Amino acid sequence: MDIDRKDGRTANQLRPLSCTCNVLNRAHGSASWSQGETKVLAAVYGPKAGTNKNENPEKACFEVIWKPKTGQIGKAEKEYEMILKKTVQSICVLNVHPNTTTSIIIQVVNDDGALLPCAINALCAALVDAGIPLKHLAVAICCCLTESGHILLDPSKLEEQRMKAFVYLVFPNSTLSVLPEEALKVRGEPMEHGLITSSTHGVMSVDDYIRCLERGRAATSKLSDFFRRNLQSQV
Repeated sequence: MDIDRKDGRTANQLRPLSCTCNVLNRAHGSASWSQGETKVLAAVYGPKAGTNKNENPEKACFEVIWKPKTGQIGKAEKEYEMILKKTVQSICVLNVHPNTTTSIIIQVVNDDGALLPCAINALCAALVDAGIPLKHLAVAICCCLTESGHILLDPSKLEEQRMKAFVYLVFPNSTLSVLPEEALKVRGEPMEHGLITSSTHGVMSVDDYIRCLERGRAATSKLSDFFRRNLQSQV
C-alpha cells in the first residue's frame, strides 16, 4: 500500500543527497552533507599528541562536539555526541595513532528531520577527507513507524513529529573497507549484515523493529553508492 507523503516521495524513497568535502580551510578534514533540507557540517582537527582523562593512551582518542543551529546543547545533543563518538570508535583503526586525540565538530546548519543520520554521514566523509585510518565507512538512515504500522524512510521533521516511533540505524559499509575479506565477516556472516549503532525513539514492537532493520539495510545500498561516487570524484 502506497503512503502519501507531503513531498511526493514513496515510503522507501530517500530525499536528494548532497556531499562536498574540504569545505573548511583550517580543518584537517571537513564535509558538508545534505539530505533534503537537512544540512550538517563536520570538521576534523588532529590527531594531536596526548589523550583526555579516562581515555586509553594506548589507542587513538576521539572527542565529539555538537553545535546546534541556535541556543545551547541539551540532553538530546549530549546523547548525539555519545552516539557519534561510539560510532567513530567502531569504524576507526585505533592503534595507528596511539596516545593522540582527534577533535570532531558537528555544526547543524538546518534540521528538517533525520538529523543524527545526516550528521553521521557527514562525519564519515570528513574522516575520509582528513585521512583518518578507517576500517570501513558507515552509512546511517532513519526509519519511521506510522500509527497505522507502515514504515517510512528518511523522514522530514514534520513526518518525524507525527510518527508513532522512529529509529536511527548505522550500518557498516564493507564495499569501502581496508580490511581483508575474511575480516569482513563476523561468525561467518558478511559484515554488512551487522549493525553499528541503533537509537530508538518512541515505542515499537520487536517485529516492527526488525522490519525497520530490513528496510533500512536495503536502503543503505543507495547511500553506499552515493558515498563511493562522491568520494572518488573528489579524490
